[in-house]
Amino acid sequence: MKRFIIIMSCLISFASDILANDNPNVLKAQADSAYSHEQYDKAIKLYEQLAKKTSDYKIFYNLGCAYYRTDNISKSVLWLERAAQMNPSDEDVRFNLTLVRNKTIDKITPRHEMIFVSVFRKLVNLMSLKSWSVVCISLFILSFVFVSLFLFSNVLSLRKIGLLMFLLCLTLCILGNICAYQQRSMAENHISGIIMSPAVTVKSTPTESGNDLFVIHEGTCVEIRDSSMKDWYEIQIADGKIGWIQKKTLELI
Repeated sequence: MKRFIIIMSCLISFASDILANDNPNVLKAQADSAYSHEQYDKAIKLYEQLAKKTSDYKIFYNLGCAYYRTDNISKSVLWLERAAQMNPSDEDVRFNLTLVRNKTIDKITPRHEMIFVSVFRKLVNLMSLKSWSVVCISLFILSFVFVSLFLFSNVLSLRKIGLLMFLLCLTLCILGNICAYQQRSMAENHISGIIMSPAVTVKSTPTESGNDLFVIHEGTCVEIRDSSMKDWYEIQIADGKIGWIQKKTLELI
């Protein structure tokens, strides 16, 4: 009888573990608890399981912070970049990403941008794609309300207000759609990655015998210009330099 009770207890415990591993809420609670108790390796393992099950940028953010606590700068940059790509408007993500970037070896000065390009980029990243969608839908509904006021009101002053507010809401709705489209386009078409190897020599051609151009180090973010070669990426760094690196040295964001 005792043996039967022991076996059943083991089976119940095993089944509970399986259910816990399949439940994102349970996994997140365990991961958060491990992080708060400074068990960062355990938190990383649990957050990575969650990252495979969900696309919540907060999980990516927590994973990036956990990697930072273990001094794994390249992985920290990778996951914080992924979180920033999903929600570029989050202040905590931006702050911690800047903090971690300052820990990387390479201090690359970005190419100068026209001021209106920088302003537009900031506007595009002012909110997440989901937030832009909500704002655009709200403005579209408001535009119908105000155009109805313009068409059906008998009071001249209200008709003027209705027309002006309709034009304003419609203009902001169009601008919001442009920002949402641009953000989505950047996420889909702008392929980038993080250097994972301690040091990588960038080549002039996609071969080991190519000329050495410059060296970049782990944690550096690069843009992928060409991924058609089997084992090589053509990359561009923030200051505009271009070259080829082996695919195994990089992990895509």
